[in-house]
Amino acid sequence: MAGKKENMTQQFALCINNEGYEASLEVGKVYRIIPDDEASAHGYIRIIDECGEDYAFGDSRFHRVDLPDAVGEMLADAQQI
Repeated sequence: MAGKKENMTQQFALCINNEGYEASLEVGKVYRIIPDDEASAHGYIRIIDECGEDYAFGDSRFHRVDLPDAVGEMLADAQQI
């Protein structure tokens, strides 16, 4: 049950701009947000990019999305960190 609670608190973002980072980000792809208060304080969002690395990108490259719990759980399972 602990895993289910963890998945419910996860956040996701849709990439809307990959200019300059075409190899790392795909426009239209949903990425799981990795909580990072320091990055957020500076206008960045931390995600796992296409290279499999966690990286902080400018927040304006993404649109945060609210997903139904079941969808969020499936994405989280598919994008295991």
